[in-house]
Amino acid sequence: MECQVVEISLKIFLLEDITVDQVSEKITAFLDKGFGTDPRLLEFHETNKYKGYSYGAFQPIEKDKLYKAGKVYTITIRTLLPELAKYFSEVCPNVYTREIKGLTASLRIVPKRMIQTLETPCPVILKSPNGYWRTHQTLAEFEELLKVNMIKKWNYFHGEKIDENFQWYTMIEFLNKKPIAVKYKNIKLLGDKIRLTIADNKQAQDISYLALATGFGTSNSRGAGFVRYQWM
Repeated sequence: MECQVVEISLKIFLLEDITVDQVSEKITAFLDKGFGTDPRLLEFHETNKYKGYSYGAFQPIEKDKLYKAGKVYTITIRTLLPELAKYFSEVCPNVYTREIKGLTASLRIVPKRMIQTLETPCPVILKSPNGYWRTHQTLAEFEELLKVNMIKKWNYFHGEKIDENFQWYTMIEFLNKKPIAVKYKNIKLLGDKIRLTIADNKQAQDISYLALATGFGTSNSRGAGFVRYQWM
């Protein structure tokens, strides 16, 4: 099955100030709220499985790290699932929470072209029983977890196994000097912002296109691992 990535640009109005460390938590609560309006979406939301969507932080970025009440911002959401694209574009503009009110949404299909780089403005979370990877794993083990996570997502959404013997990227760069905390329920998970230079082979390009929707790592529907892309 060939998956298409749908990108939704959702304009929202802030009813209260939101600090940069609250952004993921508040956006997640906003996007989650409307799931209760549809039994099928509620079941999907409550089931422990790959969600097939990810989202970025507010745009434009506020240099003082404070997103201000009374201003309009845009949330970029990407998904593989047509039903979710409909939800984000048709239901979310009518959703509101204490801090956020939906306004309008537009959507487009992200064309499948050669990808040069993928970069995460939101930290990548790779869950482990021992916590943050740098405390107990090597870089090679981190890279293997990152690749295995994407391969599992590919197999899940396409219903077939991808050939795992391929080079995904030619370079990995870490964009932060110290771990970045992401709020998840009542805890904080530590992650990293990374940039990958994508290899020029079919498997690498295929899973990189998938990552535009699913994001890297885990907790993607909680605001982690969203990616920006640059075409060749």
